Amino acid sequence: MDWYLKVWQQYADFDGRARRKEYWMFHLFHVLALIAAVLLDNLLDMAFFDGFFGPIYLVYVLASVIPSLAVTVRRLHDVDKSGGMIFISMIPIVGPIWLLVLQCTKGDQGRNRYGRDPKEA
Repeated sequence: MDWYLKVWQQYADFDGRARRKEYWMFHLFHVLALIAAVLLDNLLDMAFFDGFFGPIYLVYVLASVIPSLAVTVRRLHDVDKSGGMIFISMIPIVGPIWLLVLQCTKGDQGRNRYGRDPKEA
């Protein structure tokens, strides 16, 4: 949970590097929060048009867009790639797979052009 909160504390920080653990733990708790929001919307009968989600889900998704993008860019920095590489996911089929490979790749040891190794801290 500390990794999830760390990303929220660095809400719009696109500088620096993020370890694999920070990235994946954030996304694990993010998915759990999305599920909780959907359940809460449905339990409170607040789902839009008898659908899947409601206002709680929508507010959470809108609030989490920037931190999610920021941690993804910092993760790309850890493998010495520009944050612009996030747009590679727009290429059908191959793009998302390549971005997933980059997110799973071990980060550079030592300092790179985006800062010091987060494991050294």
